[in-house]
Amino acid sequence: MSPACANGDDRARPRRLDLRIFVGWFGRPSAPRTLQPHRINVAKPHTRTAVWSLVRTLPEFRRLLELRAVSLFGDGLFQGGLAGALLFNPERAASPWAVAGAFAVLFLPYSLLGPFAGALLDRWDRRLVLVGATLARLILVLGVATLLAIGASDLTILCGALMVNGFNRFVSSGLSAALPHVVPRDKVVTSNSAATAVGAAATFLGANFMLVPRWLVGTGDSGSATIIFIVALPVALALLLAYRFKPHVLGPEDGGRAVHGSVAYAVATGWGYGIRTVVGVRTVGATLAGLAAHRVAFGINTLLVLVIVRHAGSTDVGGFGTAVVFVAAAGLGSFLANFVTPPAVRRWGRYATANGALGFAAIIQLGAASLHLPMMVGCGFLLGAAGQVVKLCADSAMQIDVADAMRGHVFTVQDSVFWLSFVSAIAATAAVIPGDGHAPGLVIAGSVAYLLGLAAHAVIGRGAKPSD
Repeated sequence: MSPACANGDDRARPRRLDLRIFVGWFGRPSAPRTLQPHRINVAKPHTRTAVWSLVRTLPEFRRLLELRAVSLFGDGLFQGGLAGALLFNPERAASPWAVAGAFAVLFLPYSLLGPFAGALLDRWDRRLVLVGATLARLILVLGVATLLAIGASDLTILCGALMVNGFNRFVSSGLSAALPHVVPRDKVVTSNSAATAVGAAATFLGANFMLVPRWLVGTGDSGSATIIFIVALPVALALLLAYRFKPHVLGPEDGGRAVHGSVAYAVATGWGYGIRTVVGVRTVGATLAGLAAHRVAFGINTLLVLVIVRHAGSTDVGGFGTAVVFVAAAGLGSFLANFVTPPAVRRWGRYATANGALGFAAIIQLGAASLHLPMMVGCGFLLGAAGQVVKLCADSAMQIDVADAMRGHVFTVQDSVFWLSFVSAIAATAAVIPGDGHAPGLVIAGSVAYLLGLAAHAVIGRGAKPSD
């Protein structure tokens, strides 16, 4: 396999610009390419045209996009409603440690158990798993709404929300693992970017739509319960969309099981097989290291914004809206990155693209050291874009370089890395952040995290070759 192919390029063409000018030794470790005399270089179609062609000609891919959009709209609405109910509710208090504790209860348990459950995605019909998980989501969402309506304690509500989040992320991992079954292999990067863009837009719309009923029904427990009851509508629609797939169309492949033995054995060894696959496929390990660095910095920035907003004494719709704007800015940056990443990967390869994104993020992170909210929102936009580039490179590595029989395992490991890094950063930040949130040193720590992620990605991924 040529160095060009090893780094995500599928064409051989003369290098028009020496990438090492920009990324030094972190650039793609390959010799200059020469034009192949027997091949004619034909320009790639515009990404938007290519995506539309995939949607139009591949009905199963279109159905997968529809399911992702509806499911993540409901997820965004649920997360926004839950944050409003617990963090910006005048009937409930939320200190930095309370915020850290809420995130820990919501995300740590499944992050530790997810890779065990991920084995089921590689053993059972993924369509059946999606239907069952979405049905469980629907029942649990109604339960959480009921708990809010009767004024249950924070811990009780968080335990219910924990189970909802677990099934939310199980569905998300299943959708990502199933994507290579509904598109040609050479279209995985483009189709994954399209699917991620659709999901990001749906999550953004769901989280912001939450502000409308919050403004109409109030910010207390009864208003928050109403919002969570509304979440049941998109989840019920997602259940219908998941049910209409044909059996086994989403994988896993018959006869390709990598973990033999009983279901109990496969689940019990899920973490071990997932980690072993990540370590064995260097392109996956490298991008997960960079993704972890991004989530550490994002966790630091998130708690800083929440504490600064709450210190201003605003827990109403306007105050919550300020926090939502920060998250929305990062989401918008992530959305736009889905259009930038495919041509960047075609031009420079996954390795150099992820290196450039991490280096760019380390510089932008320093711009938030002033702790002025408008500046932090602007930096959040750019950091969201850079982080999404890294995540798309990680997704592509898992969808292309990992065998289908282990793909569910590694996607759940990625999910664990994603949230463990985020929650750990929030907990560490809560231990040192002052009451008013004025801690520019924490912003600098986020930049250091990006630099460490860049070094890890460059060292682990240098010279790595994706498998067939």
